[in-house]
Amino acid sequence: MVIALLTDFGDFYPGVMKGVIRKITESEVIDITHIITPQNVLEGAFLLYHSYRYFPEGTVFVAVVDPGVGGDRRAVAVRTTNYWFVGPDNGLIYPAASDDGIKEIYLIKNSISEISGSISTTFHGRDIFAPAAALIKEGKIHERYFEKTESGLEALELFEFEVGGDEIRCLVPYIDRFGNAVTNIKKDVLKELNAREFWFDGVRIPLVERYEDVEVGEPLAIIGSFETLELSVREGNFSEKYNVRGRRLRLRWS
Repeated sequence: MVIALLTDFGDFYPGVMKGVIRKITESEVIDITHIITPQNVLEGAFLLYHSYRYFPEGTVFVAVVDPGVGGDRRAVAVRTTNYWFVGPDNGLIYPAASDDGIKEIYLIKNSISEISGSISTTFHGRDIFAPAAALIKEGKIHERYFEKTESGLEALELFEFEVGGDEIRCLVPYIDRFGNAVTNIKKDVLKELNAREFWFDGVRIPLVERYEDVEVGEPLAIIGSFETLELSVREGNFSEKYNVRGRRLRLRWS
């Protein structure tokens, strides 16, 4: 029995969420990550999508990257074929939930904050989402706290890109701690293009199978563990070296 947390909260805040959860359930709580770039819903959605399937069936995922906290966005709990997803309805949980197959969607009422003993306009992770996840894990989906809805989730598409001639315009949903620029171009797309190398700001980047296929300090393109195209520097930091900071890239390919 697992509850898994993914947030942009850094330290302190996740510990408080765990305290609320453990008031209700003895379930194991696993941290996926709490260092999502602040307010970066795309990054959070990308990492949730690429992590959920490695957890045991029945896991409740609490994902909170919530620029609209305290506003009009809905707080939702989503039952899918094998899991539950709890979080703000801002696109964050949509890719993972829809991938597993959405079965039911519940609105989480503010009254659930009775459990934490407070309702803040800035910390729904503690007051809304943590108690909701714990109640779900205990099978206590009371009408006092949850309301089933037929309206769908706010959509967020992770794998949209454009190909025109010899150019690809893509997204960089994630830059990891090594400085690898992880794009949203799936490996199947690269096979269809029969791409062998890329050009970025006049720099040639060969598509290789292993980091050691280029010299130390040289750029490379590789299919990483996300099974999408990553731009890297062997034993270096691609994003710093080539000043990749935005979410979008324009690449030439051949």
